[in-house]
Parts: sequence; C-alpha cells; structure tokens
Amino acid sequence: MKDEIPNLSEYDDRLRDEASEPTLEVPQGEPTKKTQIIAIYGKGGIGKSFTLANLSHMMAEQGKRVLLIGCDPKSDTTSLLFGGKACPTIIETSTKKKLAGEEVSIGDVCFKRNGVFAMELGGPEVGRGCGGRGIIHGFELLEKLGFHDWDFDFVLLDFLGDVVCGGFGLPIARDMAQKVILVGSNDLQSLYVANNVCSAVEYFRKLGGNVGVAGLVINKDDGTGEAQAFANAVNIPVLASIPADEDLRKKSANYQIVGTAAGPWGQLFAELGVNVAEAPPLRPVALNQDQLLDLFDGSETGAGVVLEPATDTDMRGKNAKPKESLEVIYDEV
Repeated sequence: MKDEIPNLSEYDDRLRDEASEPTLEVPQGEPTKKTQIIAIYGKGGIGKSFTLANLSHMMAEQGKRVLLIGCDPKSDTTSLLFGGKACPTIIETSTKKKLAGEEVSIGDVCFKRNGVFAMELGGPEVGRGCGGRGIIHGFELLEKLGFHDWDFDFVLLDFLGDVVCGGFGLPIARDMAQKVILVGSNDLQSLYVANNVCSAVEYFRKLGGNVGVAGLVINKDDGTGEAQAFANAVNIPVLASIPADEDLRKKSANYQIVGTAAGPWGQLFAELGVNVAEAPPLRPVALNQDQLLDLFDGSETGAGVVLEPATDTDMRGKNAKPKESLEVIYDEV
C-alpha cells in the first residue's frame, strides 16, 4: 500500500506468462499479524452490507475492536449500522476539505456505535469518475491518517464483487488483506461473481501473493443447495447459512441490527464471528463456465443449447445478395 500503484497494463504480458506457469505452492497458515484485515466480496444487492453490519456488531459484543470500512460507491455499508443514517464519505469529505484548504481529521470521516468504528470510502458522482480510482485514493488518505498505526483486532472491508477493475481488486492484488470472505446465494449470478473473485485470488497466488479465501456466507438461503455445492467445488468452507426469512428481511429493511445476543438471531452471528476469526486463508480452485452451470438444474440454465454459427448471409438479412466469384476461369485451349 505504501508503494506506488503499478500500471498493470505495462506488465500484462509478463503477468500472463507467469500466471500460466504450473501451480506455485504458497505457504498457507493462519494470519500472523495482530490485526486481521478481511475483504468481503459479493454481487451487488446480495447482502454484504447486511452481513457485515451485523457481523461487526456481534464481534464488538464479543469484546473485539472492529473497524468497518465501506468500499462500495453506493455507500450503504454503514447505513444499517447507524440506523439508516448516512455518514460523510472519505472521498466527499476530502474534496470539500481540499477546496477549503483544510486537512481531513479522523473525526471527519470515522464514526462509532456500540463499540464498532466505521467509515465509508464512497465514490465519484455518477458518470464523473472511476470507482476503482476512488478506492485507491481512499486508501491513500487512510494511510495519511495513520491506518498502519491503528489498534484493531479486525478491519472488515466491504467490496463490490461485480466490478473487476484494479481498484476493487486492490486488497487481493497488493496483499492488503490476509483473507477474503465471499457472500453469495443459491443463484447463478451471485455464484458467478464469487467464482470471479476466486479466479482473482488464484491468479495472484500464482504470482506469489498470500491472500486466500476463508469461506462463503450463504445469504437468503432457501435450501436448494447450489451455494453449498459451489463451496464444495472450489474447496472452501461455508461459514454461515443465513436463511431467507421474513423477519430478517423486515428488520434489515428497517435498519435494525440483528447481530446481537439480545435477539433471536444472535447465536447465528456469534458462530459466524468465531468462524470468520478462525478460518484460515485457503487457495480456491475456480470453476469454468460449464462447471458453474453444472451446479444448477439444466432446465433452469439452458443446458444442452448448441451454438449455431451465424453466416454472412444471416448478418446481411434483406441486404443479402450473391457475391461475384473471384475465381478466374480460362478458356479451353
């Protein structure tokens, strides 16, 4: 993080060659640093913010010092934690302070509730900037604020998994986190995103990286089993299965915390907290498209469809007409 962010395009050929080499064994073990920095990835809307807000609250109840950082341009990570209250984002605050000739302080961007410290990186206005670059800028500012000197047991980073650009892949590419947790459900799109993240982890492990996948949290679990099958296929554990329950849906929609020992869902999140803390970073084996589709009933995914090549005539439609032959025909001698 202290080094300059490399222009990956300059190294594309070299990295591709290195990544295609036979598997390089990287030592796998439990994190040795006091602070566990954990990046959570998942499809937009799959429930990362719900999972993290309640997980961080439960960890704080368990006596841990927790910092929750939202790294999603939607800036919805802390909303649930703060009862729907949106806190100023780091990018927004940094811009305003710079225009005013002032420095950003901790109290401008970091807020706390029930023992959880939380902040949002934020993102650019729609159509006016790169979200990935915003992530990089946000972490540069965190470093200036003293990120490496802060005393936390856990730093939880909420990342949007749909976007695969370098900014959102920063924790994996630069070894900023020790491990990754995936949030998915029993649907193809969320598992497609989870598989993409596994591919990224696998790619950078081949280049000597150390970030691993600790496991999968199945959210809105309806019991059909596709997410469990995915976890088995890529060789990672399921850390928790959060049911598709109407009580959870309503409380989440009303910005109510359920990750507390005082509520009926406390035990579920208490077990998740322990699993997240203890799960070692593993090296996943990402699936190809056909293997991913095979996790689902063929009648739902269109299995058996045969690709029929299009022709030039097909493409021209009503404008199609015979082409004159370029063949040269010689008169008989």
